[in-house]
Formats: sequence, structure tokens, C-alpha cells
Amino acid sequence: MVAIRSPFRELKQLLARFAPRLAATFAAAVEGVRHPTRRGVLRALLALPVLFLLYVLALIPFTPGISDIRKVSSEQPAQILSADGRKLAEFKQSNREWVALAEISPHVIDALIATEDHRFREHFGLDWRRTIAAALNTFSGDRQGGSTLTQQLARNLYPEAIGRAPTLTRKTKEAITALKIEAVHSKDEILETYLNTVPFLYNAYGIEMAARTYFDTSARRLDVLQAATLVGMLKGNSYYNPVLNPERSLQRRNIVLQQMVRRGKLGAQQLDALRGQPLRIDFERQSEPSGPAPHFARQLRKWLIAWADRNGYSIDGDGLIVRTTIDSRLQAAANQAVARQGNTLQKVADAAWSSRSAWSPDSSLVQSFIRESPEYGAATSKGRTPQQAMQELQADKGFMRALQRQKTQIQIGFLAIDPRNGHVKAWVGSRDFEQDAFDHVQQARRQPGSTFKPFVYGEAFRQGASPNDRLIDQTVEIAVGGAEIWRPTDGRPPSGESMSLGDALARSKNTITAQLMQQVGAAKVARLARDMGVRESKLEAVPSLALGTSPVTLKEMVSAYGTIANAGAYLEPLLVTRIEDRDGRVIEEFGPAQAEVALKPEVAYTLLDSMRGVINRGTGRDIRSRYGIRADVAGKTGTTQDNADGWFILMHRQLVAGAWVGFNDGRVTLRSDHWGQGAHSALPVVGDFFRSALRARIVDPRLRFAAPEETGWWARIKRWWRGLFAPDPVAAPERRRPVEAAPKPEAPDAPAAADAPAVPVPPESDPLQEKIDQILRESDESEGLREDVPAAAEAAGAR
Repeated sequence: MVAIRSPFRELKQLLARFAPRLAATFAAAVEGVRHPTRRGVLRALLALPVLFLLYVLALIPFTPGISDIRKVSSEQPAQILSADGRKLAEFKQSNREWVALAEISPHVIDALIATEDHRFREHFGLDWRRTIAAALNTFSGDRQGGSTLTQQLARNLYPEAIGRAPTLTRKTKEAITALKIEAVHSKDEILETYLNTVPFLYNAYGIEMAARTYFDTSARRLDVLQAATLVGMLKGNSYYNPVLNPERSLQRRNIVLQQMVRRGKLGAQQLDALRGQPLRIDFERQSEPSGPAPHFARQLRKWLIAWADRNGYSIDGDGLIVRTTIDSRLQAAANQAVARQGNTLQKVADAAWSSRSAWSPDSSLVQSFIRESPEYGAATSKGRTPQQAMQELQADKGFMRALQRQKTQIQIGFLAIDPRNGHVKAWVGSRDFEQDAFDHVQQARRQPGSTFKPFVYGEAFRQGASPNDRLIDQTVEIAVGGAEIWRPTDGRPPSGESMSLGDALARSKNTITAQLMQQVGAAKVARLARDMGVRESKLEAVPSLALGTSPVTLKEMVSAYGTIANAGAYLEPLLVTRIEDRDGRVIEEFGPAQAEVALKPEVAYTLLDSMRGVINRGTGRDIRSRYGIRADVAGKTGTTQDNADGWFILMHRQLVAGAWVGFNDGRVTLRSDHWGQGAHSALPVVGDFFRSALRARIVDPRLRFAAPEETGWWARIKRWWRGLFAPDPVAAPERRRPVEAAPKPEAPDAPAAADAPAVPVPPESDPLQEKIDQILRESDESEGLREDVPAAAEAAGAR
């Protein structure tokens, strides 16, 4: 038998053996400190540089590698391209434009070297004389910096790797990195890199952007005064900011000029003539171009960063070429449609909120806006009472105008997807990305109103109901818990007549939809909506969900309608088809995700066929009459309580497009039963877009949604039987065309030009236009086409 040795016993034996030696060594070291000898002192002095050398060697692995330093001068931002090869955006690390050293004014280079590092051409990254002098001055109480231009470049390029704390470790890492930079770069390359990466405030990086920002010129054309001003900022960008601190900036500029004289780069006589000159700042903040699809690019950037992290790439340095699903022609059409309708509705909103009765400083709504403003919080934090703060801000006309403009700014979100593969073809997140970068496609969650009703009818058809089944248009009362009763209405008394489900969906009847919801079950409707594409927003499985009371995103709704257009198969929206390296070699390709069946094809077609009625004879009939779209399309309008949100989504076999219209604050509305409806606010955006797509032949007007063929022996018998009595093939296509309502006459002053707004804007005090609007409202109501308005929440409609 083999004996097992205990590890604890071995450890005990080792301690017993070596402990006396360690104790003796420690005692000798203490004795040497208490009674030093010449040999001991000499050894200690020799040990210090050895220890420091070991310390430096230990830090080398924690500094940027040589390959990283070489990469800086050749970095290229990712290029974002549309499906048809147009540039949409590029992902830069910062707002700069790289210029060669030869393209930079010699005055800049002379001022920089004379002021920041006059022995730059002589040292190898570290200036020992300057470092020692700075250390001595710092120890005497006058703290000075001794960094060379190369050390500053190392700090600017690698702030995270080197650190920011004023410690020995940080300075050592900076020095090591500077030595590495000098080893792989020439002096001119170092200067070029420095001048192209140094920050100058206001999102301006590099000398070219600084020249444009402060002097409205290029780096090549900077004169000696301008060059001295910009170089002077390097000592402290904020402190010597020529915009906010012009006196300090002027003094610093003159010091730079003196340094240039001292180093022989400027004559003394010139200095006397220049130092009295003013700064002559021509300031303009530089902004990066947003591109034709800025909200799409922002969402794509998040996705691409995650992809790059997983695959070891840099989105701002490796020159990736990202080919997206966006069609530049459709994106341009979407931008144009949003701009047209946004301008039209903004005039309506301005007129509606310009009266004192609508925007009164004494109204509870306006006072709520004031209390929620940063200015109100600042006033109360300074000791004002709530009443005093309110009165001061109410009396401030400039503040009240700005608040009104902010709160009554119309916003629009638009999205178009190819339902066959999930490709996102156009994405507009707001009317103006520069003014409002909030994305009303991906980020905003709003009540969808009647655009949610197809999920109710889809679940009913899934359970075996038929569009020809009928329900009575009657008063509906549904208990929602406790003593509360929910009574959905349609804005006018029920007719008491029976109505088919197809007609009820086309005319968006709330009473019929609520009864249908009771029959099929709210939980099943919510589950179907999730299966079809509403997967991120929470859906409350309550009766009022039938009328769209749970907030969702436009992206979710358009995706779900894409499921209907794709024969009931859900496809996750796709943004990117391929990523290439800077030389065009494919790194990875992306295809549609695996389709998930949410509805059987025959059920999806039944639902789609019913939604054709919305366009042909229901609330979406303007698609035919106003925009002249004759293609096979189906869709749905939607409006929420008090006309706070307007929706419209249209489906074609090749394209599904949807729009949301409203205000960022849901308490603000267009204050109009006519303009506020989705049929008049959101439909024109989609109609304008689809008309452009059809005219450009991007969408084929001849394509139709095909009913799925039945399978099995009985289906073959039925097809054989129908074939015996098939109609004349020439006449068949005519009978297969969707039934269209007679075109609704245009308003007398409706614009006829193709580029005019789809909906005329009524002048604020035009009696004729007001009469026309009244006729339009009465016409819509008399024909049963008034958009349905759901309650804001389940209990909102309870009485």
C-alpha cells in the first residue's frame, strides 16, 4: 500500500526549514538600515535604477502596441451604403477631416513648435532637459508641464490606455508610448498626426475643423495671427476659448507670437505690428452631415458596434464597408413625403394653438408645461416660491414663445419594409434630425388606435370566423373590474343593424370590434399580436386592447403588417446584407431570419382581403381617390383619443409602409376632428410615398396578393369543377381587380401640382376654407367614415 502524504504536513515542514533563514535575512536588513555601511549604501543606490528599470519593463505590456500606433495614421471610418450603392453615413471617431502636413499653413507649424516643443526636431520623444526643469519647478511650487509634442500625442491618442491621473505610472506610460511613436513615425508624420487629432472644443477635432469653426477658412489659409490663436488654445481649450474668453485668448495669442520671435520664426518688427490686432473670430459650430437616413444610421451604429466587438473590428478605424437594405430612392421619397405633410400640418397646428384660448398662460395644461420646464426648476432652486416662479415665467414672453414652439411641434415617424425578406427600405424617425433626434420609429411608444384591430379580426378568422359573419351594431357594455363598465362608442349612436365583419373592419366600427374581442379573448389577441411582430412592447390583455390602448412602436406595427403581407410568416426586420473590409473582401453576409408562422396562409389572406375594404370603401379610400393608387393594396387607419395620434399602414406585395403623426407630448393635439384623424394626418404621408414608388417603378403596380391554393384530393376536385365553367380568360383579370369606390371630389382649392401638399392648409381666418372643412367633416360622418377613437386606457371609457 502507498502512503498518502498530507499537503499540510509538507507545508509545515517547509516553514520549519526556511523560516529561520527568512527571519535572519530580515534582521540583517533592519540592522543595515540602522547602521549603514559604505557597501550597503552603494548597493542601495545601484538598486534604485535597477528597480525603476524593472518597473518600466513591467509597464510596457500595458501601453499601446506598435501596431496600434501605426494604425492611427491609416484609420478609416466605416462607410454605410444603401442597397443601390449610395453613401448614407460614415462612422467617425470624432468630427474631423484629415489633412496632409503640406496642406497646413507653415505659420501653424512654426507657432506649434516654438511654443510647445522647440527642440522637437532634436529629441527622440523625451526632452530630458525640459523634463528635469519642469520637475524642479514643480517641487519648488511652480507646477509646469514638461511633455513633448510626442508625449502630448500619446496622451491624446490613448487616454484610456495611458490614464489621466497625475501619477508616476501615467507619466511613465506616456513616456514609453512616446518612445514607441518615435520609433515608427518620422517627425513630419508625428506633426501631421498631432495636428489632425488635437481637440479644439465645439466638437472640432484637428486643425482643419478648428480653422473652419473659428475663422471660416481652411488649415492651408490660416495666417500668422489665426495660427497663433489656435496654437494658444492648446494650453487650455476652455480657459483660452476665443469665443467665451476673448481677452485671455488675445493675451495668449500674443505670448505665442513672442515665442515665435524668440525662436526665430517671426521678426521683432512684425511682432510690434501684430500684437495690437484684434482676434477677428468668425465662429460657426461645425456639425457632421446627418445624411439621408440619420435615425436609421443611429440604430445601425448600435448594431454594428456589437458586431465589431464580437469580431475584433473597429467601426471608426478599419474602413469597413457596410451594405444596408435601404433603397436610396425610397428613402428620398419618404423624406420628401414627411417634409410635405409635416409642413402642412404644422401650419394647422400653429393656427390651432395661436389663439389665447388655446395657449393661455392661465390654463392648467400650459401651467403644467411650465412646472415641468428646466427654467421652473432653476427658479425654485434659487429660492423662488412655486407661485413666484410661475408668475415670473408666465410674464417672460420669450420663454412662453419658446415653450409653445417646443410643445406644438408636429412630429412624424415613417417606416417601409419589404415583407418578402424583412429588408428595411426607408426609415424616417422625425421631421428634422438636427432639431429632434428622438426616433419615432424605434423609440417612441404610442397608442396605435384602430391599426390594432386587424389582430382582433385575425384571431377571429384563425378561430374559424368568416368576413361574412354578422354582428349587431349596438351598445356594448363590458365589465372591466369592480363596478367599472367600459362602453366603447363610434362617435354617434349605434344603428341597431347587423353588419358583416368585413364591413366592420373596413369602417372601423368600435362596437363590433369590442364584441368580437369578447368572443375570441383578449389574451389570445395579445398573443397573436406578439407572434406577428409586436414583440418589445407590453400588451395589456384587457378588452380595450381591441381599440389599441397599449402603446407600441411604429416599427413593431409595420413589422406585424408585414407578416400579413407575407402570408402569415413573420420576418425580423433586417438592416444589413453584407459587411466588407476596406479592400472589398466580404467579411460576413446576412440573410433573412428564419420565418416564423404566426397565421396560416389562408387565414392571413382572409384578413388581408378584408383590409382591402378599408382602401376600397372605408376610412382609407383617399389612397384611391386622392393619390390615384390602383395597385392591389390593403391597409388600416388609426386615431387615438382626442386625436392625439394619427396612424396609417399600407400593404403591397413588395412593400409595407406605415406612418405615425402626433406631438412629442401626448397632451397636445391638433384640436381638430378632421385634421387629427389618421386618414387625414398619417395617410397622406404613406400615400405620397407609395405614389412616388409606383411612378418610379420601384414597386410593380401589376403584382397582386395571391390566395393560397388548397391542397388535397378535395381541392383538386374543386379546381377541376371550376375549370369546367371557367369564364373567358380575357375578362377574368378585369373581374379580379379590387372594387373601388367612386373618387371623392377634391376640395375646391385642393392643389393640383404634383409637388404640392396632399392636404390643403386652411388659412387661419378664411371663412370659405372653414366652410369647406365643415363640409368635409359632415361628409365623412354621414358616410360612416369617421375614424374610431379608443379610450386612453381600459378604465378611461368606464362610466
